[in-house]
Amino acid sequence: MIGREYVTNQAAVQGSARRTALPAALSTVGISLVVYQLLKSLACALHKRGARITLFDTVPPRQELPEDMMFMQGDICEYEQVEKAVFGVDCVFHIASYGMSGREQLNRHLIEAVNVQGTKNILRACVENGVSRLVYTSTFNVVFGGQVIENGDESLPYLPLHLHPDHYSRTKSLAEMAVLQANGAALFGSPGVLRTCALRPAGIYGPGEQRHLPRIVSYIERGIFRFVYGSPSSLVEFVHVDNLVSAHMLAAEALTSEKQHRSAGQAYFISDGRPVNNFEFFRPLVEGLGYPFPKLRLPISIIYLFAFLTEMIHHLIGPFYNFQPLLTRTEVYKTGVTHYFSMAKAKAELGYEPQEHNLDEVVQWFKSRGHGKRLHGSGFRRLILNFLFVSAFTAVVLSFLPVAGSW
Repeated sequence: MIGREYVTNQAAVQGSARRTALPAALSTVGISLVVYQLLKSLACALHKRGARITLFDTVPPRQELPEDMMFMQGDICEYEQVEKAVFGVDCVFHIASYGMSGREQLNRHLIEAVNVQGTKNILRACVENGVSRLVYTSTFNVVFGGQVIENGDESLPYLPLHLHPDHYSRTKSLAEMAVLQANGAALFGSPGVLRTCALRPAGIYGPGEQRHLPRIVSYIERGIFRFVYGSPSSLVEFVHVDNLVSAHMLAAEALTSEKQHRSAGQAYFISDGRPVNNFEFFRPLVEGLGYPFPKLRLPISIIYLFAFLTEMIHHLIGPFYNFQPLLTRTEVYKTGVTHYFSMAKAKAELGYEPQEHNLDEVVQWFKSRGHGKRLHGSGFRRLILNFLFVSAFTAVVLSFLPVAGSW
């Protein structure tokens, strides 16, 4: 069993065994709290269309399931467990990932195990158990590494692996390549083949999203969100969970013979289709919770240097003091450098039409759980203690470095 650190970050849904409007059984395998709301919404959407759904996870679901929705406990890093999960299934939605942000982004071993080996396990299980369709949830990061991209499309090449600033993006690239290369693989004991496609979503948001939004809100409430950075004209993209659910279902349908397998072997960028400045996107959340929006703007180069130094310090002391980095280098790029993509291919081949959403539901979701402006002195004190500890350690390290002219 892979290290328990990611156990609470795992969520999965698997469907099985009945022909419906989506003309086959459906399975979803996912890991990471960022996809929990996607997973939940996708399961509900499939359930409404007649698919029998089975949750596949290392821990039981937080909410009671409908009577005809099942739960299987397991780990995607364990092949035998994955094989049991996909048995009798026609279509797998592989949403699994680890290391998207924060200190998890610095755990190279676990990132490799989940994103690469976990994907290999799923592909092997699909082939050996006659699963004919696989939809993989990828990321913008497979082509983006900090360079400006304006209205890019799927003709862009993969970013060379050595240029990725983080192991998460590197392993997601490797996983997507493996998924698309597996398209057309012959199924064991069946005359059919496995057909695969990949979706590359923007930053996911929506009420109940459990990775990025809670972290952002915690920074706001603890008084850490005091500045913004980068150009005010920089543009990035987001995707509401409902739009992403729609894209997954359309991609699965487009793998069928009724749709001429048009999505087989293809990748698609998926977003709301509305490029926006990262910090302006979150302004309604900040102000909706009763906090002032920061007026101070810092150069992105300073923030990137800070993130780099923080990562280096975490690499040295992380095994003894696993603090949460304020930002990683990849997070600085993702939030401060322009990169957005055309939805033309997804619209033409999948019939994808993103609906307009905003953060109103997100604000209400947090308010209903007691969030909003109030004193958070303990959080601020914790930040100060972390800062003092890291500063002291840095001073000790620097004291051992040679002084110019001392050689």
